[in-house]
Amino acid sequence: MTDTANTDTRSIAIIGGGPAGLMAAEVLSAAGLQVDLYDAMPSVGRKFLLAGVGGMNITHSEAAAPFLSRYREASPWVGEWLDAFDAQALRDWIHGLGIDTFVGSSGRVFPTDMKAAPLLRAWLKRLREQGVRLHTRHRWLGWDDNAALRFNTPDGEIKARAAATLLALGGGSWARLGSDGSWAPLLSARGVDVRSLRPSNCGFISAWSPFLSERFAGQPLKQIIASTQSPEGETISRRGEAILTHDGLEGSLIYALSAALREQLEARGHAQLSLDLAPDHTRAQLQQTLSQPRKGQSLSNLLRKKAGLDSVKVALLHECLSKDAIADAGKLAAGIKALPITLTATRPLDEAISSAGGVCRSALNDHLMLKALPGIFCAGEMLDWEAPTGGYLLTACFASGRQAAKGIIQWLETR
Repeated sequence: MTDTANTDTRSIAIIGGGPAGLMAAEVLSAAGLQVDLYDAMPSVGRKFLLAGVGGMNITHSEAAAPFLSRYREASPWVGEWLDAFDAQALRDWIHGLGIDTFVGSSGRVFPTDMKAAPLLRAWLKRLREQGVRLHTRHRWLGWDDNAALRFNTPDGEIKARAAATLLALGGGSWARLGSDGSWAPLLSARGVDVRSLRPSNCGFISAWSPFLSERFAGQPLKQIIASTQSPEGETISRRGEAILTHDGLEGSLIYALSAALREQLEARGHAQLSLDLAPDHTRAQLQQTLSQPRKGQSLSNLLRKKAGLDSVKVALLHECLSKDAIADAGKLAAGIKALPITLTATRPLDEAISSAGGVCRSALNDHLMLKALPGIFCAGEMLDWEAPTGGYLLTACFASGRQAAKGIIQWLETR
């Protein structure tokens, strides 16, 4: 392990070994700069590897305009990074590592073997060949009074200096993998505007009855449409699947709406979600079916046979509708098509797939250097932007790492 107390001040220090930090290390070392990359964990890329469990969704094949819209209010900012390194450029870069990709039926892009580990191994091999020095088990503690970087290591605290520093420390979710948000107070104390970290791509809590919680927790809600309102009053709808948990809802469909739902919670203390449990039936069709004599059939059997509602959907109807509504064909049909779910909180930040908030756009220049701390750059999920799952998160992390690295090179040239 390098004695970082004597690190060459002509080197670049990168703190954080996720996609943004590793990409910046590649760009900087390819430009002939010495790079020292520090990470608190025993190995780099841990959250990246976790994202590959079940299939490494690296980016998305969506056209540029809708792709960019996924970043919501941060679209103009993220768009600056993607102009130089978009989804196709990311795929080309992966191919350059000897990893082929394919587009899935949903438009998501995966490595052909669906795994993250081979990609990371090939990438680290390239970085080592370019001279990047990796320092694991180095937890960043901030700066000392002389602006030297402080690290806690197995051998005690050490210090290092660098010509420029890139912070790529991740957001606030999955602390056990290194993203714990502990950097936020360190930057705030230095006059950097940091927006509080909140859950993104997360599950939500609802007050289920003991019966629903105990009987149906973990059951999927398949082929439904979930809808909610944006802060501007626009209806946002997505079709897919969710999972009923012991105290709420989660799953890819819920994650896709998580930003709007979280904003409702922050504004009103609760969020309203509407579920269409039978998207392939109209309300009129359902009402007509439910108005007919049952001929000895139970309501559950009728809903299963005529509307395709399984037991968990039927249980959810009984959970959220009154007895009078269940007994009225028109009200029941309306409930099937727009079942109201009140959400009272997000799941904890550490359980979220990603986080919102972070270093504010106003705290950085166009090259991702902190205005309050010249020579200190930021990239990745620690910046104040968010995106849904589907490859959008990773794409922007990679692109921001390249953006910051180019900014470092330019800054060094002007000194």
